[in-house]
Amino acid sequence: MTQKLVRHILDTIGELFPDAHCELRHSNPFELTIAVLLSAQCTDETVNKVTLDLFQKYKRPEDYLAVPLEELEQDIRRIGLFRNKASNIQKLCRLLLDKFDGEIPEKHEHLVELPGVGRKTANVVVSNAFGVPAIAVDTHVERVSKRLGLAGIDDSVLEVEKKLMKKVPREEWTQTHHRLIFFGRYHCKAQNPKCEVCPLLDHCREGKKRMKPSSTRKTITNK
Repeated sequence: MTQKLVRHILDTIGELFPDAHCELRHSNPFELTIAVLLSAQCTDETVNKVTLDLFQKYKRPEDYLAVPLEELEQDIRRIGLFRNKASNIQKLCRLLLDKFDGEIPEKHEHLVELPGVGRKTANVVVSNAFGVPAIAVDTHVERVSKRLGLAGIDDSVLEVEKKLMKKVPREEWTQTHHRLIFFGRYHCKAQNPKCEVCPLLDHCREGKKRMKPSSTRKTITNK
């Protein structure tokens, strides 16, 4: 893929979603970390509904440790894998107090030490909370990148991230991350992508496959 085509793809998605942003509601790095941890295999919409009350009840790491695990589980029971996530939240809070003075660390290598925080979560936190350019590859970013040829169809999540980092200017990493998510969430959906109105159809392997049967039927009908 040429750099010119990469630029065209980025600019086109940027025109569609110029104001793409992190949709997880938070007011500080600690809340963002908890929200991203909860968002694994769960929609941002559901997480925001849960954290609306959660962040009123729990303000600091100490607050999460002051209640029994069972109580925290009940507070987030609408979230998928809530038991495991509740356990990780309390372990994370304990480590924050023991090792980081109760504050979310700014360095990526320290963030991934926290229970429940993987590479993707750490990328989201450093980019949104601390302004460090990063590309977090979630299911939307992975799907869109592979469909548009920005990454190989069999690439791992890490390989997708590395290829995007190589092709996208560093100062655009965070912005591109958000725009790819919006493009995947609201346009290039997993099950019902809007191929028929997509300005990038000519560059999309999946789109061409999906539109081909439609075109064939139309040709037969016209005959």
